Amino acid sequence: MFDILIIGGGHAGLEAAHIASQFQNLKIGMITLPGVGIASAPCNPSVGGVGKGQVVRELDALGGIMPKLADLAGIQFRTLNESKGYAVQSTRVQIDKVNYSIEAEKLVESISNLSVIREKVVGIENQDDGSFTVSTESSTWNSQKLIITVGTFLNGKMHTGSKTSIGGRSGCEAADSVSDFFKDIKTNSLRFKTGTPARLDKNSVNYEVLEEQPSDSKVNSFHVLHGTNYRKLDQVSCYLAYTTPETMKTIRDNKEKSPMFNGQINAVGARYCPSIEDKAYRYPDKDKHHVFVEPESHELDTVYPSGISTSLPEEVQLEMIRSIKGFEKAEIKQFGYAVEYDVIETTELDKTLQMKSRPGLYFAGQVNGTSGYEEAAGQGYVAGVNAVLAILKRDPLILDRNESYIGVMIEDLVSNTRDEPYRLFTARSENRLYIREDNSILRMNKYRAHLELALDIDQYQEEYCRSFMFYMEHLESLYISPDNDFVSSNNINLAKRSSLSELIKQSDLDPIETLTKYFEYCGLNVDPRLIDCLAITIKYSGYIDRANEQNLRINKLNKIKINWENLCSSENISFECKRRIEKIKPETFGQLRLIEGIRPATLAAVAGQVNAR
Repeated sequence: MFDILIIGGGHAGLEAAHIASQFQNLKIGMITLPGVGIASAPCNPSVGGVGKGQVVRELDALGGIMPKLADLAGIQFRTLNESKGYAVQSTRVQIDKVNYSIEAEKLVESISNLSVIREKVVGIENQDDGSFTVSTESSTWNSQKLIITVGTFLNGKMHTGSKTSIGGRSGCEAADSVSDFFKDIKTNSLRFKTGTPARLDKNSVNYEVLEEQPSDSKVNSFHVLHGTNYRKLDQVSCYLAYTTPETMKTIRDNKEKSPMFNGQINAVGARYCPSIEDKAYRYPDKDKHHVFVEPESHELDTVYPSGISTSLPEEVQLEMIRSIKGFEKAEIKQFGYAVEYDVIETTELDKTLQMKSRPGLYFAGQVNGTSGYEEAAGQGYVAGVNAVLAILKRDPLILDRNESYIGVMIEDLVSNTRDEPYRLFTARSENRLYIREDNSILRMNKYRAHLELALDIDQYQEEYCRSFMFYMEHLESLYISPDNDFVSSNNINLAKRSSLSELIKQSDLDPIETLTKYFEYCGLNVDPRLIDCLAITIKYSGYIDRANEQNLRINKLNKIKINWENLCSSENISFECKRRIEKIKPETFGQLRLIEGIRPATLAAVAGQVNAR
């Protein structure tokens, strides 16, 4: 008998299993298909990115495992959006996909209260007492709570040209439809689609004509206990190539052979991550598109050409690829393909990712209609920790969308029916000046404390938070004159006596560089991560204060409880809005606001009612 059983060993499943296993008195099981490595990276071999790097840092502050694994397997570290404001800068780590899965397997083997079962699930039953019985091909397992994290395997089907096969990824079989196990659980009315490009023999690419993108030694590693610039593996460069008019002509000339456009695939792909066929037909006047050449592993002889995912026939793929400068003699080791799969109707989930109609049953990851390893890991953590808290009869962990990108994602998922795969962007947050990478520890501190769980990061984070408060007070209260040695030696233009925080805010100064020099001037050895957080917090303080004032007013209204059943019987709300409200069953005004298609008049009517209380 397990306390918690997880079906699926991808990034969501691993994160759920890991955090649940940190509660030592619980017995955790994870069932994964045989032959599929734990936390494998079947698509782009990277962790982080815009909006996603913030999620990984939040997971680190919460005691998650993805940040540690990314550092251990990282072969290139870069900062995205470096030319833009600090709020939208994000860390991206190219990972060694082989090493990443090896490190994940080592981790799982080291956890005494976590068992891995490598078999296909053939049956699930919900017992009268609320527990679950899961049958595999040779065994039967019982569990109090069940977390399903089956990724793209749910009724998965792969396409390369006219060739089709059953499976969630190349070389793996599919999982049965969820309706085979639970007749009353809704899947999205749309099937979703994702794709992957061909893998090229790395020795067949002419790198001399491509733009090199080396690893950046200054980028902070993800896990705080690894230090700031931890690198375990040898670092590599990625390269930038471009499609040509010949590339796009080849694609356009073979439109009738594309499963996406000849009716063979009816599933919906993501607008923000289009296949090369999408780009060809969506932008008929554009022939030059980026192709990022990314090594997959020190152990493999393949590179991943990001930007040209495709499901075209094999012979067309080869012609298309060899028309790209630097790829003229490229050899394909694995052809690209598209996979379509079923996803859950996420409006049936609450903010713990538990199925509203079936207490104890949780869903996390791509099965919830998201894309990306980071989104999956964030959901896995939320599902895993809340399954534990439910067993312990403690309050759930709900991350506020104004304090966390994971919170943004969860609320977005449960508030609306998805019409395409969901991906996090910094633009999805109304509070992105505050929920940055640099202050993840501060933002997640109260949530980590809620767990009442001893973690290896506790001492570091407690000292970090104390130091932040001490230095913020020091920088705000200590005043410095224009004739001060620090000011004159660094050629700082200071018109009048000012506090150090006012000096750091000056538009002509880099806040991090200035604060670093100040601490060096004082002979203080301060954690570079803390310096980043202090400097950026000070730089943005005025903007954040104004945003907080507005958010406080909005949040006060958003958190007011509403009775959706009363709204559906109101004469002041349109029939169309009532149908949407009845489907989502919002519990708060904030959740009501997020429902697509809710009219301003409806919001005004409800706001008037709650304000009149």
